[in-house]
Amino acid sequence: MENSYECPNKSKDVSLKELRDRLAEFAEVRGWDKFHSPRNLLLALVGEVGELSEIFQWKGEVAKGLPNWTADDKEHLEEELSDVLLYLVRLADVCGLDLGQAALTKIIKNARKYPVVNQKTKSNYN
Repeated sequence: MENSYECPNKSKDVSLKELRDRLAEFAEVRGWDKFHSPRNLLLALVGEVGELSEIFQWKGEVAKGLPNWTADDKEHLEEELSDVLLYLVRLADVCGLDLGQAALTKIIKNARKYPVVNQKTKSNYN
């Protein structure tokens, strides 16, 4: 079982199902399931979003790709983004929801709500 916690090959696409299953196993073997209520997971998620926000708090606008960030800053960002993702995946699992399917359904709903318009002259947000 410890082999399942080795660092994965970075070129591999990771599915939400794989994350869900690994998180469930991680919590189960540590006896943490009893603490993973939807409320507790949501509050932990909010805390992690706060930590993510702190990274950007005083930086002003940041260029795509983070060209002016150090490797350490980017690693810190990766860690906080991962914390948010993992709590979100775990919360969806504990609530019995298929997060991947829900996200795809939401994209379709958003496409209907915000149809494509001429990008040069109009905005969907007017």
